[in-house]
This record gives sequence, C-alpha cells and structure tokens, in this order.
Amino acid sequence: METWEMREWYADYLDACNRHDLDAIGSFIDPAVRRAHLPGGVDAWLGDLADLFHGFPDWRWRRIQLIVEDDRVAVHLRATGTHAGIFRGIAPTRRHVNVAEFAMYRVSNGRIVELSGTTDNLELLSQLQA
Repeated sequence: METWEMREWYADYLDACNRHDLDAIGSFIDPAVRRAHLPGGVDAWLGDLADLFHGFPDWRWRRIQLIVEDDRVAVHLRATGTHAGIFRGIAPTRRHVNVAEFAMYRVSNGRIVELSGTTDNLELLSQLQA
C-alpha cells in the first residue's frame, strides 16, 4: 500500500474500533497475528477488545499522531471511557478514564500481522481505584 492508502486504511480500522464492531475489526487482523507480550491470534485480540468494551461501553480512541513507513504504522492515541461494566474483576465504578496508548503495527495484504506497543493498563487500573 502507498502511504496515503495506509493512512486511509488505519482511519477505517480506527473507525471500526470506535464503533466496537468486532467483525469489522477482525477483518483488519491476520488470523495468526503476533502481539508483543500478549497471546497471539485474532481470537485472543478480539476477546481482549470484547472485555474492554464490556467494561467501558463508551470506549473511544482519538488519534494524536500517525506515522507510516513501508509496511509499518506507528500511532499515538488517547483512549477514554466510563467504567460501566466489570473489567478485570473490578465492579463498575462509573469513573471516567483517560490513557495514552502507543502502537506499532506491521501490515501485510491489508491485515495487521504484528502489534507491539504500550497500553497503559497500570494507569487505567489506577484511575479506577483512585
């Protein structure tokens, strides 16, 4: 993909994420995707997202910065949501959270084949317990 195509591709992916459309999200992910420090495979990724969306039904990501180089996409995001469902065993607190995320994707044939980055789960959990 050309740089402009990769930017449009990522915008479509982020839109699917913000709609919480797991089927659409899955169409952007290779079935055998590798995720740094997390279980691999699309089912594990979608399961993690389903848990997140259950705990935070209004969860949204906002793109801060996007860099595309060859088959790589690097993105800085802000994620926000209200804790309205059980998340990681924590009963709903109704607290609003706001965390930074950084991700590096490798894309092949229009699908994410590798993901690494930071999701600040410690910050997220500390905001729930504040």
